[in-house]
Amino acid sequence: MALIPRWRYMTPEAKSMVQQTALSVGLIVVALLLLRALLPWIVLGLIAWWLWKMLMRTT
Repeated sequence: MALIPRWRYMTPEAKSMVQQTALSVGLIVVALLLLRALLPWIVLGLIAWWLWKMLMRTT
């Protein structure tokens, strides 16, 4: 059973557009999941870098 019931009646251009849209949405979801997982580490790294720069500036 097709996810889109009228898939076999769609023109090749419409099929291509649906496939490109699905691929784009999938890539965006994966990118958001990766960003969500890495965001705390990025923030910690930035805080450590700022602290390091502040400590090196005061000495």
